[in-house]
Amino acid sequence: MRLAWATDIHLNFARADVRHRFLDSVAQEADAVVITGDIAESCDVVTYLRQMERALRRPIYFVLGNHDFYRGSIAATREAVARAAADSEYLVYLTAEDVVELTPQTALVGHDGWADAQYGDFENSEVILNDYVLISDLRWWRDRLTLDKPRLATALLMLGNEAGRHFRRTLSQAAGAYPHVIAATHVPPLREATWHLGRLSDDDWLPHFSCRAAGEAMLEVLSAHPQCRATVLCGHTHSSGECVPLENLRIWTGEAEYGEPRIERVMEVA
Repeated sequence: MRLAWATDIHLNFARADVRHRFLDSVAQEADAVVITGDIAESCDVVTYLRQMERALRRPIYFVLGNHDFYRGSIAATREAVARAAADSEYLVYLTAEDVVELTPQTALVGHDGWADAQYGDFENSEVILNDYVLISDLRWWRDRLTLDKPRLATALLMLGNEAGRHFRRTLSQAAGAYPHVIAATHVPPLREATWHLGRLSDDDWLPHFSCRAAGEAMLEVLSAHPQCRATVLCGHTHSSGECVPLENLRIWTGEAEYGEPRIERVMEVA
């Protein structure tokens, strides 16, 4: 099968004709698509997912990114998206699934992931993402100008650990049964996979751009299953790069530009 991968498509920023061109390219080039987050925002992500479903009429595997929770809460957005996927013939929300078989040789797993503030220097970082203003779960401020970093760090760590637990469980199941596993997540899972503006992120950006808990789970599982090969697809930073931390683990970080959704690559899945 031909599996297209796209990330950070931000359909709410794209003109209608640009969205149509993107969907046409997916329909022409692939049998299914996997999207590694940042589809739209909380108020319209289900609307855009349904538009994609109607246009493509083929499997749409996806996780959510941080933008998908803007102007909402994490739990409510996930619930709405999971409900839409449960009612759909083609939408598959990987965070709500275990192991999805693509072919007898290849399985797919996935989780939204979250930057968990464990890499870099969160305490002294001057980066303030819109996440900390527009997502209710992460709106931890001491006053109008000062983030409550200890409370925010606790919230981020909980989200990262959730992703780590999910990947430790689903990757273990998949790696024990399939020679190839594709893992989809929004946030780069290792420092070495966190590309930004053409280079690896520095200590200011790393806390907001990488999920150490997910990466450690992946390293643990793939080290224990040398017979299995894993390909990790992620985005979030809008910069492309490749990382091979183990002989059987390859991580691709996808590039993106607001208003210009596109296919990152098409993979032939055996």
